[in-house]
Amino acid sequence: MQFHPNEIFLLYDPATSDGKKTKAIALDICSHINEVDTSKDKLGPTYWKEVINLLGIEPKELLNQSHTEYKTKVGDQNYTMNGWLDILIHNPQLIKCPIAIFNGKAVVCSQPTDILKIGIPKSASKTLPHLKRNN
Repeated sequence: MQFHPNEIFLLYDPATSDGKKTKAIALDICSHINEVDTSKDKLGPTYWKEVINLLGIEPKELLNQSHTEYKTKVGDQNYTMNGWLDILIHNPQLIKCPIAIFNGKAVVCSQPTDILKIGIPKSASKTLPHLKRNN
């Protein structure tokens, strides 16, 4: 899977409060956002495997265990990587928070400001209006 080096890939549910806040911060820091609406866009196993590898976490860590459907969809089962990929593909509502990817680095945005951890360089970022220099 190729990610463009000057673009933030934002995997999120735009209907959630954290999703909206994370997107707003992303738009403030970078002019190029590639939004992936996890509630509508079905991502394949290769894409999810790349995201998991970039994050360096177990797939289960992406899921909201307090979600009402978690017990019925996941339960206490032990899954292979393919099993976890199937859960992510077919149950995106279980993903607990947005995921941001930029320039080979990925972060789970448990808080909307966690998106700042991906380290946007000045060449790709915007200058925030209140930080612009008036000449």
